[in-house]
Amino acid sequence: MSLKDRITDDMKAAMRSGEKERLGVIRMITAAIKQREVDERIALDDVQVQSVLEKMVKQRKEALVQFQAGNRQDLVDKEAAEIVLLQSYLPSQLADGEIDALIAEAIAATGAASIKDMGKVMALIKGKAQGRADMAAVGAKIKAKLGG
Repeated sequence: MSLKDRITDDMKAAMRSGEKERLGVIRMITAAIKQREVDERIALDDVQVQSVLEKMVKQRKEALVQFQAGNRQDLVDKEAAEIVLLQSYLPSQLADGEIDALIAEAIAATGAASIKDMGKVMALIKGKAQGRADMAAVGAKIKAKLGG
């Protein structure tokens, strides 16, 4: 079953059970997927749907920080609930130890010695960790290990 089909099935289940908040978030997901399909005139596969979901999670996290700064706990709770639901459709996140092991493996494989080699290391890790780790945080860890 594709990820889009799973999302559609979950939407139907939320409609039947009367879960209004969950239904609203799932409808937002399907709207974002359809918008991208219309804009690019393609049918999204699972990897592309995951990228849409990742973008939505990133937007929610940025909004969460702003709401916390504005002392809006009601909106913080709403965004946090949306993040949890969005992440339920994404693959499980890598633990810090797993990320560190991937970085060490990539540095050894590329023979990276300085910050100039960061692109090679990032390219190798991106294929293995895309969608399963925050690539900005991974980049910062690589930079620290290469002495940047």
